[in-house]
Amino acid sequence: MTRDQHPATAPTPSLTRSLGLRDMVLFNVVAVLSIRWLATSASTGVGSLTLWVGAATLFFVPIGLAVVELAARQPEEGGIYTWTKHALGDGHGFLCGWCYWVNNLLYYPSLLLATATIGTYAFGQGGGALESSWTYVLSATLGLLWLAAILNIVGAATGRWVQNLGAIAAYLPGVILVAVAGYGLAVHGPANHFSLGALVPRVSRFSDLALWSSITFAFSGIELCGVMAGEVKDPRNTLRRSVLIAAPLIAGIYIIGTTAMLVLVPSGDINIVSGLLQGIQQGVGQTHHSLLFLVPVAALLTVIGNLGQVGAWLSGPARVAFMIGLDKYLPRPFGRIHPRWGTPYVAILVEAAVGTLLLLVAVLGKGSTVEKAYLILLDTMILIYYIPYLYLFVTYLKLTGASPSETARGLKRRFVGVSGLTLTLAGMALATVPPADTQLWFFELKVLGGTLAFLILGGVLYRRGARAVTAG
Repeated sequence: MTRDQHPATAPTPSLTRSLGLRDMVLFNVVAVLSIRWLATSASTGVGSLTLWVGAATLFFVPIGLAVVELAARQPEEGGIYTWTKHALGDGHGFLCGWCYWVNNLLYYPSLLLATATIGTYAFGQGGGALESSWTYVLSATLGLLWLAAILNIVGAATGRWVQNLGAIAAYLPGVILVAVAGYGLAVHGPANHFSLGALVPRVSRFSDLALWSSITFAFSGIELCGVMAGEVKDPRNTLRRSVLIAAPLIAGIYIIGTTAMLVLVPSGDINIVSGLLQGIQQGVGQTHHSLLFLVPVAALLTVIGNLGQVGAWLSGPARVAFMIGLDKYLPRPFGRIHPRWGTPYVAILVEAAVGTLLLLVAVLGKGSTVEKAYLILLDTMILIYYIPYLYLFVTYLKLTGASPSETARGLKRRFVGVSGLTLTLAGMALATVPPADTQLWFFELKVLGGTLAFLILGGVLYRRGARAVTAG
């Protein structure tokens, strides 16, 4: 897509500024934090702690600094889409926003499916037949999806309570895990050997390299707060402070929580699906059996946390689609706001409807070619996800005027941009490497072909919208 001049548009419909600092700190936490990554990383051993620190330093910190800088310069609704459009033109802005939006259409359905599985542990049915029942899975996932959608349509002031409660609920299981591990360490010692040699990550297998990509993925999402700028009170200061407060909380629980998992469970025995609950169960089982109630409590908290995350990833990308609709590159109804609640209700409804369709495909099509098609889309989304991050760091370098200067500020900006770009490109490269049991040509056809298909579809929509803009 070529760079175009931004066309004159009607004034942006008024959005209610109802989100304060507390709301945005919790929004950042729920948007980024996913406690399941503790088990995924801990299952590879003590060396995963080094990867967490490296990813935090080279990827998470650059994202946070870039978001803080760009949000201060352009505190407008649309965040990453708006920043890219101002820096590189409408074409690149659309491509960035399009990739950001379509990627998330698949993200929260898969998150809801995982939530349904975790929810069985809250009922004492973990690992049983309930998690394979399509009646239960569909009822639970569709109920949570539409509850989050309705609350976010009613308004950010209402929907924020889903995100706020979700952030607290997502964080507490990690706190419980750390507390149990602390007691277990004092009484029984660690289940794994901690040493300087053990801290060296293994890089001899694809699964080891893939873990690096997974850990960088675990740190993604802090940029979502910028998308909500039009509904934030004093966005310049609020967004900056919310990132600076939330980032250490997120990185801390990831690193300390993974350490807690390694204290409680031998790395080779960790279940990557239910590892958090496994760790808590094993920890309290070795100390006080009366505390076993913490296992279903942690499962319930995780479900509530995932609901908050679904709400955040419904509301944020909907604002991107809303801004693209205002610019007329998506159908104009996307640019409408609700006359009573002042929210981009059409974009939210479309997301919920697509999510419903994908959940039906994933659940009812299980074991068929329909399920295979869904899995192909998931593989494709991994690569598409990284494209907006390329734009984020390129935009940051362009808008801040970062250059190889000798000043401390210039060097910091160069580190942020170059480090972020390098880690993003590395993640894209790893996304194109097939697992060991997959044919190379078939995997590449799926991932690269699927990505190209989505980019072509986006290009068609953009050209159609450009003609509509030109025609007035």
